[in-house]
Amino acid sequence: MNRPWYRFYDKGVPRTIDYPLVSLPDLVSEKAREYADKIAIHFMKRDITYAQFQESIDRLANALYSIGVRKGDRVALMLPNSPQFMIAFYAVLKIGGIVVQTNPLYTVYELEHILKDSEAETLITLAVLRPKVEAVKDKTPLKRVIYTSLASYMPTLLGFGYKLRMRLKGLPTSIPKGRNIYTFSELINLLPPEPPKVEINPKEDVALFQYTGGTTGLPKAAMLTHFNLVANAYQTIHWIPNLEWGKEVILAVLPFFHVYGMTVAMNFSTLTGSKIILVPRFNPRKIVKLIQKHRVTLFPGAPRIYIEIINLPDVQNYDLTSVKACISGSAPLPVKVKEEFERLTGAKLVEGYGLSEASPVTHANPILGVNKAGSIGLPFPDTDAKIVDPETGEREMPVGEPGELIVKGPQVMKGYWKRPEETAKTIRDGWLYTGDIAKMDEDGYFYIVDRKKDMIIVSGFNVYPREVEEVLFKHPKIKEAAVIGVPDPKTGERVKAFVVLKEGESMTAEEVMEYCLQYLARYKCPKEVEFVDDLPKSFIGKVLRRVLREEEEKKRGG
Repeated sequence: MNRPWYRFYDKGVPRTIDYPLVSLPDLVSEKAREYADKIAIHFMKRDITYAQFQESIDRLANALYSIGVRKGDRVALMLPNSPQFMIAFYAVLKIGGIVVQTNPLYTVYELEHILKDSEAETLITLAVLRPKVEAVKDKTPLKRVIYTSLASYMPTLLGFGYKLRMRLKGLPTSIPKGRNIYTFSELINLLPPEPPKVEINPKEDVALFQYTGGTTGLPKAAMLTHFNLVANAYQTIHWIPNLEWGKEVILAVLPFFHVYGMTVAMNFSTLTGSKIILVPRFNPRKIVKLIQKHRVTLFPGAPRIYIEIINLPDVQNYDLTSVKACISGSAPLPVKVKEEFERLTGAKLVEGYGLSEASPVTHANPILGVNKAGSIGLPFPDTDAKIVDPETGEREMPVGEPGELIVKGPQVMKGYWKRPEETAKTIRDGWLYTGDIAKMDEDGYFYIVDRKKDMIIVSGFNVYPREVEEVLFKHPKIKEAAVIGVPDPKTGERVKAFVVLKEGESMTAEEVMEYCLQYLARYKCPKEVEFVDDLPKSFIGKVLRRVLREEEEKKRGG
């Protein structure tokens, strides 16, 4: 198989990596000993050293075992970025448990589905989310609930203010008494930091259930092993040639309950001895203040985050020049956003690509080398990728021709939980079929053209929304844009654009359509334009075209 991408790897980035064959928590313990006195976590003006962090992990692991959690048991974490998330994550893995990633923003319906499907018997969550838990606990396999508060890891005054704000919002802050109801703080102080030794096979034992929507139906759990998570963290670490072990400062605003934040922020930090600045909720003003104050060096994010920062009215008043590298993922990175952010900070902002089923990263642009506009970059070390005919899934497409992207590597999941048929469709002969339409150029750079299901067909011609969105993003008055296909009696489908204008700007639909005609073939240009205040997004900032399509169908009486 031809792998032209190796020629464009940054100097020092290996083609293959010697991965440690140990469990993820054992590797974290090893790094905690090495960096014992260094700050591991900064959260709300409080610092926690690696030694303190490891002691908390071991104490909680021992306590979880004492209340009945055993190897293979699923433990759901429904927490924002916080010390509790990091401690609980590694503590569960330490005793052979499986972490079930659960978004704190889930509705009762979504939470019920995740808990039932995963068969999780233990949930660790915030006291303010108690109403959701009480609504589902009798309908799910839950046996025990562990409550905590973000105030527990804040200085006294900040903690008091947080509790007061929650009460004013009508949210519960107290933890009820009851059988099999525990508090995080009591458990962490219950037993000494001496958890039982549990044998873990890194390549076989599952560490994580990462729920993903996939293309159809309710979310399903991608089963990621200890080796998958270690491998992807090491691939990311080796991708940064100017990494300084034990010295980096990483801003963690990407949620850890999303696989991208978990790998490129949390696991990356703990395995490199970095200081991690925890941010439980995104606020662009707060982000630039934290970067300036803590001299953040690495800032993984999603396009939405960088868009909000470059659009801050007085962003030039902040010193953001400590940032040296950012990998953007979870959604396509508009070229204009990359250019503006790099001009503002002097950092390298590179687009990457991944999916839950691959832990998640498979591709990224070089940090120091050639970045190609609109490209997701090159396959990671030990990662193969090719473009195949989307109909058969077998014939390899010529260079430059679009087809389905398939990947193979040590980060690819074991399979979907309780879904052997879907696993067999998605993983064939070791290749993970991504469902994304992509192309590869002669240098081995890959370009996502679009999701299979997002493709618009106008008079038999394929229109890929991302291509149209890139053009819209270039317009100086447009802040964000998304494109979908709507029914057309003559052409089958036509292109409709949803446009968010920058503050204080105005445009007409005709202006938008005329503008697109300068850059795109007529059949690719929007025939309808709707101006909106914002676009529906996932919690990670990915524009939900599916929601736009559903809303459009309702409007049209479909």
